[in-house]
Amino acid sequence: MKITAVLFALIVTASVSFAADEKKPAEGAKPKVDPAAAFAKKDKDGNGKLSKEEFTANAKDAAKAEKQFANKDKDKDGSVSKEEFTAAGPKKDK
Repeated sequence: MKITAVLFALIVTASVSFAADEKKPAEGAKPKVDPAAAFAKKDKDGNGKLSKEEFTANAKDAAKAEKQFANKDKDKDGSVSKEEFTAAGPKKDK
């Protein structure tokens, strides 16, 4: 009976330690956001495009948001399509 209890305790301890090893985001790191979900949330009128007003709404830094809008609007039609919004931007050097 003692051997069973000891083995059970070892299995539980090993399970807990493996669960603790799962990847967790670094403290202070931003959680990953699905670009398609972010687009849908910003597209208030549901027309499949973001106007400059929709894109910059609730932005902490309006000037930065306007610059991002201009960079995302590849065809310069004054709105950002879902394809333009979800397209990966240039890689940043660290």
